[in-house]
Amino acid sequence: MSREVAGASPPLTTELFSGSVYKRNQGRLVRQLTCLAIWVVVALGAWRLSVFLRDYFPTTQWLEFAIPAVFLLAGVWIGYRLVNWPRFADFLIAVEAEMNKVSWPSRGELIRASIVVIFTIFFLAMILFVFDIVWQWIFSALGVTI
Repeated sequence: MSREVAGASPPLTTELFSGSVYKRNQGRLVRQLTCLAIWVVVALGAWRLSVFLRDYFPTTQWLEFAIPAVFLLAGVWIGYRLVNWPRFADFLIAVEAEMNKVSWPSRGELIRASIVVIFTIFFLAMILFVFDIVWQWIFSALGVTI
């Protein structure tokens, strides 16, 4: 993507008030998963805001639901519009195109590689444990530590 094309996209502030879908059939999976991730973060933020308002303003129960609901609705709309913003959507389309080029390992290769990694981690942990014990013994013999 050239800089001229990337720079020609409308700013996000004007894109927030648009209802169009940018390049509808390109990069659908990555865009949908990104939008879902944004929505999950916004929903968790709205829930946490609701808990905060309930704990610190117990007398005003309408605040507990109204403010997080507005936050949730605004976050859902912004998340949807963000994945349709041309600059970000082009990036997500390129990500999906690159992911389709990846040669993924077979199940057997994945299992073998995982076993090697797990074994290596345990082996290094045991070596570091032994080094720690040896250095602790040396320092206590020298009277450096308790």
